[in-house]
Parts: sequence; C-alpha cells; structure tokens
Amino acid sequence: MENYGTILLVEDDASLAQWVAEYLTNQGYQTFCCPRGDLAVEEVKKLNPDIVLLDVMLPGQDGISVCRSLRQFYHKPILMMTAKDEEMDEVIGLEVGASDYIIKPVRPRALLARIKSSMRPAAEHEPLKSNNKTIAVGGLTIDTEARKVLLKGEEINISTSEYLLLSFLASNAGEVLSRDAVFKATKGREYDGLDRSVDVLISALRKKFNDDPQNPEKIKTIWGKGYLFVPSAW
Repeated sequence: MENYGTILLVEDDASLAQWVAEYLTNQGYQTFCCPRGDLAVEEVKKLNPDIVLLDVMLPGQDGISVCRSLRQFYHKPILMMTAKDEEMDEVIGLEVGASDYIIKPVRPRALLARIKSSMRPAAEHEPLKSNNKTIAVGGLTIDTEARKVLLKGEEINISTSEYLLLSFLASNAGEVLSRDAVFKATKGREYDGLDRSVDVLISALRKKFNDDPQNPEKIKTIWGKGYLFVPSAW
C-alpha cells in the first residue's frame, strides 16, 4: 500500500483512536496513537510526523498547552479536534498555532479531506497572486517575504492561519469576498456549509486589531455574501 505520510493521533478515547487509526491506515497513512497530552511532545520528537491530530481535552496536559509547546520546534500541520460549539477552544487553538480544527464527532471523509488540505505544500495555500513584496493598506503593512504584519509600525504577532487570511483579505481590500473564495485561497478546499474556522479566525483578527466585534469597522461580515476588508478603517 502506498504511504501518503505519517500521522500522530493524540486522543485518550481508546475506541475513537482505534477506528480513526484503522481508517487512516486503510487510506494509506502510517498512523501512531498517543493517549496522553503529557506524552505527546516526546512522541512528536521521536516520530517527527507529517501531521499531528490533537484532541483538546486530554489527561496529563490539555491540547492547547501541547500545541503551544509543539510550536516551539514543530512546524508541520497540527489539526485540533474539539467538541461541538466550544468556540473558545477553537479561537485559542488557532492563536497558539493550530493549522486548523475539526469538530467532534469526527466524520471520516471530512477528517481525511482536512488532513489532505493541511498537508499540501504551504505554497499551494499562498493567497497572494502578485509579485509585490509588501501589502500596504492605511496603517497596515504586510511584509510578504518575512511574513511580518505591522500596524502603524508596531509588529503584530499572528499565527500562520491568521496571516494567510489577513493577507488575502488585505490584497483584495474593498472587495466583498465570498466564503468559498476565502476557503479556496487560504485552506485549499471549498466551504462545506458547516465549517466555522474562518469565522473563528476573523474573530481572532478583530481582537488583535481592536476591531469592535459588535460593530466591526476594519473587517466586516456581509451577511449572505462574505467578508469585506475596509481600506478606510485602517
């Protein structure tokens, strides 16, 4: 069987871990399981997997803390698994460096699609279409070579997922962008009608740029249409 990559699944639910591992193995991925958060970092160091599937609720150490520790040295995709409607976990997970997340109960095909998308080369997710090295909108400057974001000269610390979304929105400032367009450009897949990850990232960006979530001026959600990056607000 062809090997498409190595996966480390960090999950304490033994029955869930077993069927996920069996399913992914049948799909051509070499899959290893780790039942505790406090063992995950050493497992990643030992295996150097191509992707980590990381549950939020774990014994020993929670998934958010594990993700933060992994990002000190591990730069490959981390896909977090979180219970339904726990948006705060999603926000924090993305802020500490998770590449994406999937909501439990896990659907096999959705999980496989998310894994394939996350494991695509980073260049395939690059949303910028021009050769410009800098995107400047008002007081916002994005250095696309160094992947640095500055607001009025002050560097803003953002995750890779946040950077991809912000740079795509900023490079299309003043244009209403559909959810499908945003998902294809930043995640390499179509919007499935349920995924809230872009909304979570939008919320995180608003927080970092002091954009009132109740009445946002910088990044607006245009109901029924998509998202608008407002040039004059920056």
